[in-house]
Amino acid sequence: MKRLFDPGPEPARERLELEAERGRWVLEESPELVLLLDDESRLIAASRRARESLAGLALGEPVPEELLQPEPWRPRRVSIELDGKRESLVYLREPGELAAYEELRAGFTAAVSHELRTPLARLLALLETALLPSVNPDELIEQGKAEVEQIGELIDDVLFLSELESGRAVVTLASTPAAPVVLEVVESMAERAVRAGVTLRSEIDETVEIPLRPRMLRVVLENLAENAIRYAGDGSTFSIVLGRVGDEVVLTAADDGAGVNEEDLQRLFERFYRADRARASRGTGLGLAIVKHIVTSAGGRVEAAGRTGQGLEIRIAFRA
Repeated sequence: MKRLFDPGPEPARERLELEAERGRWVLEESPELVLLLDDESRLIAASRRARESLAGLALGEPVPEELLQPEPWRPRRVSIELDGKRESLVYLREPGELAAYEELRAGFTAAVSHELRTPLARLLALLETALLPSVNPDELIEQGKAEVEQIGELIDDVLFLSELESGRAVVTLASTPAAPVVLEVVESMAERAVRAGVTLRSEIDETVEIPLRPRMLRVVLENLAENAIRYAGDGSTFSIVLGRVGDEVVLTAADDGAGVNEEDLQRLFERFYRADRARASRGTGLGLAIVKHIVTSAGGRVEAAGRTGQGLEIRIAFRA
């Protein structure tokens, strides 16, 4: 029989206690709705998600009968025997969870296909134009290169977002001093900002730390700066302000450029959503969706404010 845990060299009692503690954490931190029941369906333990999502759970008491019915929770029971006692692990699925997942997956696939089709169509048109007499091949090559680069950016963003959602890209393990990362991003984006006519500035409390890995903080900042450089407009200023506000660490990314209307403001963090002004840009439409996913995965919150002609402000907050 294959063991789940390596027993190691510890004395038998300590080994059993260690394995029991490991098992408790495996159940506690499961992302699923999991219940551990005795042979009379009384609750022995439950995952954190189950305790937070299900009403009527109490240790030592029978679980609500409706949770064990075929619908709507679709329980899957795994029988186990411990010390001669019969117990059960019960896995529940939230009503509509599978249908919602399938709808999301289908919508995401369709959106990716649509977003790839546009630069591919432009690339095909460039190749067809190259067959015409009296064309400038160097100019067409540069345009074609730009289309290929956009396709590459889109694929990279889709793969990165997929890694975030599958848990393969770890968002937070420890706090990161934010000032060096902010300054690095501002410096690296400076040349692109100049070409777009956007002034970059930063105001940083150098003692502040943010609960993100350095790479994830860099991704957040780069996407915020990229958004301003693409859409704020010539002559605008983009500012990153970082400091403590009450019991929170707050990062504010704001520009005084073109802004967005109220309808667009409500949808800025949706995948592939771009306002009318942004549709002419070569962006992937995933930058702010990635920002939101990283921030919320680390326990923070993100919100946007602004109006047409009055700039855009994105505010990110974490508990200090």
